[in-house]
Amino acid sequence: MPADSSPGLARETPARSAGRHPRSAAAHQPRASVKSAVEVRRSARRSRTVSAYREGDRTIVLIPARMSEAEEQRWVGVMLDKLAAQESRRVIGDSELAERAERLSDQFLEGRARPASVRWVTNQNTRWGSCTPAEGSIRLSHRLQGMPEYVVDYVLLHELAHLLVPGHGPRFWRLLDAYPRTERARGYLEGVVAADRLPQLPAAREE
Repeated sequence: MPADSSPGLARETPARSAGRHPRSAAAHQPRASVKSAVEVRRSARRSRTVSAYREGDRTIVLIPARMSEAEEQRWVGVMLDKLAAQESRRVIGDSELAERAERLSDQFLEGRARPASVRWVTNQNTRWGSCTPAEGSIRLSHRLQGMPEYVVDYVLLHELAHLLVPGHGPRFWRLLDAYPRTERARGYLEGVVAADRLPQLPAAREE
């Protein structure tokens, strides 16, 4: 089943059995999950196709209104996997990386971190990212390329926070508390480190 080629958007056509589970639903009835940051929107005008896209920190999944709860759960999983696969194949350039840094700073750091440069480098094999506050420069390891966007965003936000706070004390971690996927991103990187013995994680929070 072909997926939509637009970045950040995935589309599938489920089996016709979705129509055998009638439900009373408004034209658009959102269902939100705080834990997974996924919002499911049911549409009476959508008869077969299922699609999904990223909207900030949320993933929006669009499904037919008549789809059953079990089918909803299954298709949410399918579409999350499809979006992740699309993101893993997409490598962003330095200019887009700088734009993401600006967006992350505005969203989580009140726009206070303004790097002079943000770029990929190939000479960082012992760390995921680094920054030089005096120069306002941020460098991300090329090993992050192809990883999910929320992981890249976490490392980028980590370095942006270092432009404001050089160490890893409580004040630094309070800055990262606003990012909802910190623990998930760290868990992903921990898995990569354990599997491939790649660069070590950024310093852990001190209790």
